[in-house]
Amino acid sequence: MKTILTYGTFDVFHVGHLNLLKRARALGDRLIVALSTDEFNLEMKNKVTAIPYRDRKMILEHLNCVDLVIPEINWEQKINDVLNHNVDIFVMGDDWQGKFDFLSDYCEVQYLKRTDNISSTMIKQHISSGNNGQLLAADMSL
Repeated sequence: MKTILTYGTFDVFHVGHLNLLKRARALGDRLIVALSTDEFNLEMKNKVTAIPYRDRKMILEHLNCVDLVIPEINWEQKINDVLNHNVDIFVMGDDWQGKFDFLSDYCEVQYLKRTDNISSTMIKQHISSGNNGQLLAADMSL
């Protein structure tokens, strides 16, 4: 059994998140998502989430491509998560290219291309702008 691990906040869940998770799951038999807690986002990233942790966790747990959701509470937990969950492949979006290469001592590391023209930041900016126009449609292909 090949186990995949990814991390993220998955706030304002959108098709780009779904594409990344489906592509990550396709690399193996089991996908674990380490979901950033509200406290971690505030203390370590200086960001307030729009959707609380328990709701984001529930959304992820109901996706067919996600097998397990664990909390991300600090930057340093990644090696322990890889070892404790027998992870074969660590996956992140390509905007993190090179940042987690140190994990290659423990498992394979892959950076997946993000879906163009969609991000939580873009959605939040679109909403706050009051623009009545439609946000650019994202490519639904995997």
